[in-house]
Amino acid sequence: MAGDRTNKLFKGALILTFAGVLSKILSAGYRIPLQNLTGDVGFYIYQQVYPIVGMATVLALYGFPSAISKLVGDLKGEGKEVSFPSFYVPIFFILLSVNGIFFLVLFLNAYKFAAWIGDSHLIASYKMASFIFLFIPFVALLRGVFQGNHDMQPTAYSQIGEQLVRVSIIILVAVCIGRGHGELYQIGQVASVAAMAGLFVAFCILAIYFMKKKPIHLHTYRIPWRDYVKAIVMFGVVASLNHMILLIIQLADVFTLLPSLLEYGFTQMRAMQAKGVFDRGQPLIQLGAVLGSSFSLALIPNLSKHKWLTQPTVVYQQIESGLKLSFYVAFGAMVGLIMIFPETNLLLFTDQQGTTSLRILAVAVLLSSLGITTVSILQGLGFLKRTALFIGGAFIIKWLLNLLFVPLWGITGSALATVLSLFSLCVITYVELKRKVPQLVLFKKINWRAILVASGGMVLFIVFVQMIFPDALFVSRGRLFIRVCLIVLTGATVYLFLLIRLQAFTERELNMFPYADLFIRIARGGNRK
Repeated sequence: MAGDRTNKLFKGALILTFAGVLSKILSAGYRIPLQNLTGDVGFYIYQQVYPIVGMATVLALYGFPSAISKLVGDLKGEGKEVSFPSFYVPIFFILLSVNGIFFLVLFLNAYKFAAWIGDSHLIASYKMASFIFLFIPFVALLRGVFQGNHDMQPTAYSQIGEQLVRVSIIILVAVCIGRGHGELYQIGQVASVAAMAGLFVAFCILAIYFMKKKPIHLHTYRIPWRDYVKAIVMFGVVASLNHMILLIIQLADVFTLLPSLLEYGFTQMRAMQAKGVFDRGQPLIQLGAVLGSSFSLALIPNLSKHKWLTQPTVVYQQIESGLKLSFYVAFGAMVGLIMIFPETNLLLFTDQQGTTSLRILAVAVLLSSLGITTVSILQGLGFLKRTALFIGGAFIIKWLLNLLFVPLWGITGSALATVLSLFSLCVITYVELKRKVPQLVLFKKINWRAILVASGGMVLFIVFVQMIFPDALFVSRGRLFIRVCLIVLTGATVYLFLLIRLQAFTERELNMFPYADLFIRIARGGNRK
């Protein structure tokens, strides 16, 4: 029975991880055609609303469902069932109250936020965005109950359905606006409408599963209001911040970048275009962070304070392996992106504006991956409030550095501010993790020779291809697409092959990977037998 339960948990976590990665790829990828269809100004408008939409989505998908799942698990541990009057009703009321506060704050202050940003045309977009929070209680409650019963399929399918609907609506409207059927600022309102439509579809999918499985009872017991409120606020809001790190950094740009670019000397329109150019880097950083953190966190499942106290050696090995994988994958993604950014910028966004600034911003791929991984580990060990303070500190640093750097260096200053704020987050979270897990010696465990040779080999390969095909920036977009894809795939293969061949990973770590036997054979072909 225990083995069956463990297998169910593992398979459920795998389904949820796959759905999460797929959704994040969709979430990052659709913004590229969006920029192509609406231009840099349209992309600026969308990105002024996106962090709010993204945070609401995170709360509906990760934050509140995780908290509710924990409460369901606690109830089952006490021998109780999920009751309609004693669980569903009070939890829904708390969710509605919390999200109602978010709704009122944003709706009533939309004009203040737009004035603060310096763009009054965004008032309608912020008012529309506030309504997203009213949809969250319906979706989060059902997702949390299913997850608490270790049934991950409803959450996974609802997540994919939500993203597909949201992305389809945004791209469809962007096509219409690109063809002149509508005003550019409507894209900001459509971002919110699409999010609400996605949540509605997610609710429908969850409701079908709910009617089929009926995870509900009618008996009553004492309602532990304090425990419910604490779980929803602490685990629902605070614990979801690790999924919001990049969104929180972008939120600082929403409020400070446009006014600071005006100080730099740009006109209103030029400043809006410049922010749109800067925001080109956001989906690419998000993809890199997904690669760097999702797979590393998959190596440290079920991390908890109890496990840390009872099995410290196992936890230490999991933390070390997770951080190493995050570092190796994100470092390669960062170096590769820096090398091919001219081609990538032209391929994805049709010109090379901001390439230098975006190359600096690419360093955030490594830093955000490490930051997300380290924060997630600390949260798993039970340090929720501390990590919230660390993320808040990174937000403040980004805000202040934007005000300092952007009036001097434009979007290059914002890129530097992002890198330095994420670097600060990485340093402080690693120092804190080192305090809690003293035996952790990550930088001594990293095979620096392997990573330098692997990244150097990848760079030489990319330079070689660029020398053979020097006309890369003057070919058709179709041929450029094929060329960039081949460089990415072969460059990544070279990097991974050299890493494994030079024993960057132990055999224990390689055994956790798909196709482990192949990777182990490659590793044994190196210096060790």
